[in-house]
Amino acid sequence: MENTVNKDNGIRRGFWNFIDSIKGDKVVWIIVFMLIMISILAVFSSTSLLAMGDKLDRLKIVREQIFTAGLGIGLIWLLCRIKRIGVFRVLSQLGFLFSVIFLLILDTKVNLGFCRAIETNGVYRALSVFGLQVHVFEFVKVAMVMYLAWAMHAYKKDQEESHTKEKSTTFAFINSLSETKNFTFLKKPFWKRMIYLYLPVIIVCVMIMPGSNSSAIFVGGILIATLLVGGIPMREIMIAAAACFVGLLMIIGIHKVSNGDMFQRVGTLLSRLETEYDPSILEERDANGKLVAPEGSTEFRRRLDKIQQPFGAKVAVHEGGLLGKGSGNSTQKYLVPVMYGDYMFSFIIEEYGLWGALFVIMLYVSLLARGSMIARLCDNEFAKVAVGGLSLLITGQAFMHMFVNVDIGPMTGQTLPLISHGSSAFLMFSIAFGVILSISRMTREKIKEEEEAAEPIYRKEEDEIQATLGDLERLESLE
Repeated sequence: MENTVNKDNGIRRGFWNFIDSIKGDKVVWIIVFMLIMISILAVFSSTSLLAMGDKLDRLKIVREQIFTAGLGIGLIWLLCRIKRIGVFRVLSQLGFLFSVIFLLILDTKVNLGFCRAIETNGVYRALSVFGLQVHVFEFVKVAMVMYLAWAMHAYKKDQEESHTKEKSTTFAFINSLSETKNFTFLKKPFWKRMIYLYLPVIIVCVMIMPGSNSSAIFVGGILIATLLVGGIPMREIMIAAAACFVGLLMIIGIHKVSNGDMFQRVGTLLSRLETEYDPSILEERDANGKLVAPEGSTEFRRRLDKIQQPFGAKVAVHEGGLLGKGSGNSTQKYLVPVMYGDYMFSFIIEEYGLWGALFVIMLYVSLLARGSMIARLCDNEFAKVAVGGLSLLITGQAFMHMFVNVDIGPMTGQTLPLISHGSSAFLMFSIAFGVILSISRMTREKIKEEEEAAEPIYRKEEDEIQATLGDLERLESLE
């Protein structure tokens, strides 16, 4: 009996020691593991041999997802091992540079041998780098949030140095250039914000537009929100947003005047905003009463492809109800071939109902709340903006995916973070979670060190109080 008790105690101690050895915020870790478990289960249930045909095997897709999840956890664990915030700060400076390089290769369609643009459905959104497919927009999202975190930290440090009249080493090139006669205007904080904050955001969003207007708008919105987290004046943000809106109207106008020859992706954006995805388009008839798109014709197939996925997602949401059909009982997965990607939330509602959807929503909202808490504990501008921006990115994309799935907005192709199938997106969001967890670990350890350093002071004060009380007791005894 005693041996059994000792064995149980050893198992318990071993388990809790393992839990304690996990570095980083435990709540965020729980969210990560819950999302990954939902991902593997949902990807397995949402794939179908009928929908896939001979191109892909159902088990192959599930194996890919399990392998990607394993890589993602490995990335998160490695990032959590980083103990210096300076490592992230150095890597973040390269974010804008690599974003521009990848987007430039994508937009120019240049073939460098080891790196070339990949065409999918008539557009270029991915690169083949040494044979590995990289979805550029997913990389740019995370890289640009990290870049803005560095730029905000560098900008505020530069302002502090300028107030103390010390020679600033943060923006050395711009500060040196501002000393020349024709560039004295660069000394003003606004121009530094323009060069290091606003201009990179504008450049990246413009370069994304040829591949996806909706992604450009989404990335721009997330980066603007990240700037707000960093404390940029709301007035400047509103001016920048108004300028972007005017620019978008001008691009749409040029597209219309050129009869669609220029900015062709704008036509896709407008068509998605105007399309109702109504199955009645399959029953449209001409003046003689004949079907415009008879079943089996090329036109019928074209129209069916146009409505099949969004309409199937709407049906899945409608049929899910409160409790859902149960795991593995989805019917729309046979009609929506890539339901495990862009329409994962609809599938979750169909199989697990409203309660399943609310549970997923709760995980992302909890991440946003936890990210906000971690950001408030950070005493470093870079750490605060990085955690806040990445939390907004993950949660923002999750809700964008959900809005599209429940027919609140046009199709955007945004995946459900850490749940939808897709290696590039999954791994980039794993990096985002890894950075959040690593910074939370550094923040906790720093607070703990400060508490331990302050502890001897408390003890000294306690000893002094005890000594004083002892002296009073001796005086009372003498009396």
